[in-house]
Amino acid sequence: MRRVSRLAVAATALLCAFTIGAGVTVTRLLPARLALWRPARIVALPLTTSGQVLGTVTGASSVAPGVTMSGLTRALSPVLGSGDLGSDFGMLVTDLETGQVLYSQNASTGFAPASTTKLATAVAALHVLGPSARFHTTVVTGTRPDRIILVGGGDPTLAAGPAPAGDYPQPATLQELAKSTAAVLRERGVASVHLGYDTSLYTGPGLAVGWPARYVTEGDVSAITSLEVDQGRLTTAGKPEDADDPGNYRPRSTDPAGQAAGAFAAFLRADGIVVKGAPATAKAPAGATTLASVSSPPLSQVIQWMLEESNNVIAENVARHVALALGDPASFTGAASAEEKVLASLGVSGISLNDGSGLSPDDRITPAALVQVVGLAARQPQLRSALTGLPVYGFSGTLAPGAANPFWGGGGPALGTVRAKTGNLSNVIALTGIAAARDGQLLSFAVMAGNLPGLNAAGAGLAGIANTLAGCGCR
Repeated sequence: MRRVSRLAVAATALLCAFTIGAGVTVTRLLPARLALWRPARIVALPLTTSGQVLGTVTGASSVAPGVTMSGLTRALSPVLGSGDLGSDFGMLVTDLETGQVLYSQNASTGFAPASTTKLATAVAALHVLGPSARFHTTVVTGTRPDRIILVGGGDPTLAAGPAPAGDYPQPATLQELAKSTAAVLRERGVASVHLGYDTSLYTGPGLAVGWPARYVTEGDVSAITSLEVDQGRLTTAGKPEDADDPGNYRPRSTDPAGQAAGAFAAFLRADGIVVKGAPATAKAPAGATTLASVSSPPLSQVIQWMLEESNNVIAENVARHVALALGDPASFTGAASAEEKVLASLGVSGISLNDGSGLSPDDRITPAALVQVVGLAARQPQLRSALTGLPVYGFSGTLAPGAANPFWGGGGPALGTVRAKTGNLSNVIALTGIAAARDGQLLSFAVMAGNLPGLNAAGAGLAGIANTLAGCGCR
């Protein structure tokens, strides 16, 4: 028995040593400052295709002489000269640590940013609210004991029922809120209620100026309201999807608040509470008692969710919370203005917004502004999730491999070493983030183009730029 015990201990020690060694080996494959990404939706691809060997990064100052402006210009010339981005584009590349400009073309010109706007939204929200902020959905008493009101708190990750166990982060649900509410009602001797729902936290229209109706019917976004579930995504049966499925492009709910209230009523009934009639819009009385509440994941995780899958509903809700924090109206106009004010206070200029997601074709951001935002996120720990939440080229989110992904250009030096936010509309494309050059020097970059000759060709062009930056010795 003692011999078996000793063998078991020895085997366990060997397994631990192997695991630690494997972890160290994998860590050394990535630059140190890019090794903190979460392995979400990882795609199994060989990491040997780039042919590059990465060392430990201790800062650009330890790498001499580093990428030069002339060297990078020569390296980018074939890609930028291909015509894939058309003639209307801008680009800026800087050394992330020193801020030295390494390439610049139309960097102060405003372009339609598409979903790269979400990076600006992320930084503004993290700065004002903090990475640990949460959004709360509550149930309060009405004007009579048998009246209760479901109050939307602007949680864009709220689900109706439980999400699959593998989804990350796990959202709060109306099912758990109903269970807690039913327990309190029973304690009070209340067996039947009239249900109202309050969406007064936000003001203004549910769709922004310039948003076509097809954004809803094609599954890009739902009307923005402070109470909704699953970002308005529906199953084929028209029910809340209760799963994080960015590939669901079915039409979204046309009445997200009403649908959320209906789902909550159904959960209450399942918990033994009679709900009389249909839920109706209502305003929570001043000083109403809270019966139950559920909270979103922390903002840092919400930001990661938003950036990785380029979630428009999350972006618009987060932007409204920036407005609320500043005391501005929680509308499209108020949220856009609030974002601009926050970013200006951080020293970022060159941003003019109509929404927080970038769906508006009238938004304008300069490449220089995006690089400034990247730099802020890199320097300030409170903003870190705006970088760690970015998709990783060849691995996750909107930079994962896929035939339908215009940003995927195959393997190359960018594989695992470029972390960036994508953006595209029908004739607009953009990419901004961080690339580790061949010797590990970190580059911040933004490239934006409009009036494209073709979206797929432009995507290939951006993939070429990402691979050029990541493979650059560029002396």
